[in-house]
Amino acid sequence: MASGAQLSVTDQRLSARHPVDLPLIGEHRRLGDVMLHVINISTTGFMVKGEVALQRGERLTIRLNHIGRIEAFLVWSDSTRAGFQFERILRGDDFLMMIKSLQPNSRLLRNR
Repeated sequence: MASGAQLSVTDQRLSARHPVDLPLIGEHRRLGDVMLHVINISTTGFMVKGEVALQRGERLTIRLNHIGRIEAFLVWSDSTRAGFQFERILRGDDFLMMIKSLQPNSRLLRNR
């Protein structure tokens, strides 16, 4: 029997990443609240700065503006960063509204 998460979203690393500076609280079934510092986000996942006390495949739930609650699975981690994959791909229009609400540095965004 396979261990870890059985991810339904395929690995789409070509998905456009948007730089952000977003503190979040993730909810984990064993650890409770987990503080996260999101540094980039895409429609398929996000990357956090700092070490996380999770194993690959473990999941947590976060809340995002215009998206609501969504689960994410830890895909990789090292001592300084960690990458999470959403349980589903975010809708494009909701994602763009969320990015606009976060007001990232406009110099870091490409013209649309």
